[in-house]
Amino acid sequence: MTLDQQTTIPIGIDELVARTAQQKKDGCRLVQIGCTQVGDDFEINYVFDKDFVLTNLRITVKQDAVVPSVSSVYFGAFVYENEIHDLYGITVAGINIDFKGHFYRTTVKNPFTVTITKEDTSCQNK
Repeated sequence: MTLDQQTTIPIGIDELVARTAQQKKDGCRLVQIGCTQVGDDFEINYVFDKDFVLTNLRITVKQDAVVPSVSSVYFGAFVYENEIHDLYGITVAGINIDFKGHFYRTTVKNPFTVTITKEDTSCQNK
């Protein structure tokens, strides 16, 4: 794949469900939903494919944002949305199968937002 086969489109939260529905109407499949922390913000990328061409719809939110679920459009999105909730602490409203924070068992709440400052030596060879 080359860069010209992939487009990233920044959108607002209020556009998310409608733009996702348009992707489905256009015959695209949902490839993944990924989240990453960038400074104090979180980028959530909704990746769609049609004929080996990827389209990324990107929203940028704060951790206290409420993101609407797209699981009413793509049923399987509930997996990604529960993951984003559990690992990043972002609320996703209206998930078709909502695990309510129990999709993953973690020892640290929202572990992908935690900065480790102390070196963990428990796995070093002795």
